[in-house]
Amino acid sequence: MDLRNYNDFLSGEDLINAITIPLSTSIILANLIIILGIVFNRHLHNTPNYFFLSLLVADMCTGVALPFIPLMGLNRELSFSSCLVVHIFPNFLFLAFLFNLVMVHYERYICISDPLHYGNLWMHRSFPLALLTVWAPPLLYASLPAFGWNNWTGPDWDGCCVDTQNLMSNCSTNATACCSYKRVFTNEFIYLEVYGLVLPAILTIAGMTGHVLCITKGQLKDICRLHRSVQRGDKASDREQRLNLRYTRCVVAVSLTFLACWVPYLIYMHVCIAFLLSDARWNATTHIVLACTGNGSMAVVPLVLGLSNRQYTEPAHKLLQGLRDRVRRRATDSSVASV
Repeated sequence: MDLRNYNDFLSGEDLINAITIPLSTSIILANLIIILGIVFNRHLHNTPNYFFLSLLVADMCTGVALPFIPLMGLNRELSFSSCLVVHIFPNFLFLAFLFNLVMVHYERYICISDPLHYGNLWMHRSFPLALLTVWAPPLLYASLPAFGWNNWTGPDWDGCCVDTQNLMSNCSTNATACCSYKRVFTNEFIYLEVYGLVLPAILTIAGMTGHVLCITKGQLKDICRLHRSVQRGDKASDREQRLNLRYTRCVVAVSLTFLACWVPYLIYMHVCIAFLLSDARWNATTHIVLACTGNGSMAVVPLVLGLSNRQYTEPAHKLLQGLRDRVRRRATDSSVASV
């Protein structure tokens, strides 16, 4: 490999670190705040919050793996086992995050759509089995390339890797080889994951969220109708206007969350599929930016759900309030002492 390609590889890594490290740190810290808020509040120790806790752990792991996901698009010189690990492990964490997110949305969807049978859900009766359901299948599917479903025995693609000691050396040696996502993941594997797992999961989440909003709208109309019958008036009261305004804000918040968190990832996913179908080479900077923004925005979804609940953030709020009061007391004491 020549010096120009080696410099491009290093600049790609620098760009990945510049984008993903601050984003990854923010995701990890925010998840830790919410996790500690659930752990230290005994009133939140119940099955629904345990599901959400599992989602937060998966999201935090996704934040840890976030800097490694864009590296999948870069060719590197690695051994067969190392190449499998750096591709399979981030993919497993992402799929586990997605499965946990579907489980949390399904649990809350049943709570609203069918509250009478909510307590008899199978996931409540057998919580360990539910956890196994959201963690084991992603691990099994992500590990399929390690069991032979890969392109490692295909063409060697000599010269596509980086050798830091000898830039003109051949990558295909006995110890190392050119590590690329095309050698680990077959086209069929990628298509099945995208259109058989990821896209149906996103559509399921969107469908359940839309149905919950429809149910909420119907309940709001019933409340307004009962309120008018009690008040015996045809005009909307201030309370009805406040309820309608709150519902409108909820719809706007859900829509903006979907646009900000899911649309960038859907764009990144379909762009990747388009280039995979055309088998064309694309700019590394474009791939890095799309991968970082798409996967990073998707990892923000649990944080939006968690930070919007005051019960989860109450310990952190109390801690910050205590620190602020302590600083104020010290400032007051110092001003009095100076007088």
